[in-house]
Amino acid sequence: MSGGNAKTLSKLVVVTLLMFGFGFALVPFYYKICEATGINSGAEQSLVKNTQVDTSRWVTLEFDANTNAGLPWQFKPLQNRLKVHPGQLVQVEYEVVNTSDQPVVGQAVPSYGPARAAAFFKKIECFCFTPQTLAAGERRRMPVLFVLDSAMDRDVHTVTLSYTFFDVGTKARVSGEQRGVPHG
Repeated sequence: MSGGNAKTLSKLVVVTLLMFGFGFALVPFYYKICEATGINSGAEQSLVKNTQVDTSRWVTLEFDANTNAGLPWQFKPLQNRLKVHPGQLVQVEYEVVNTSDQPVVGQAVPSYGPARAAAFFKKIECFCFTPQTLAAGERRRMPVLFVLDSAMDRDVHTVTLSYTFFDVGTKARVSGEQRGVPHG
């Protein structure tokens, strides 16, 4: 290696080390700036709250579970009743058991009481979004994550969320057989 290349390489190594050191120095520097300005402090973060929650009122949620005739499942909410503030993020769980000796595909359909509450029930995660396949004898807990919109009518004090599971696997198998599609 010639003298010029070695000198250039040493400068490059020194610059790289300086940049690396500067990157590490930025972390404590960032914390000192935050401490001096009060930005991102723990006390301030603990004051942060969801301003969409209407803490001036409570709504009682009731949970119900049903299966359509012929579906060999046991289905129930793990909690029958819950008081929430509108706007509050809520998670509840349902439990389902396939009591048959074969896999079964079911689809849950929700209903609401009073019916006008449906427009204010905002689901984020729900087992009702997709068909559920349960193996023979399988037991499963299924969450529902939702928010009851704080814009809901103030005269609604109780909302019932009811799910009914329907056997959609049998329909798929029967329609497949009618078309001559093999099933397994």
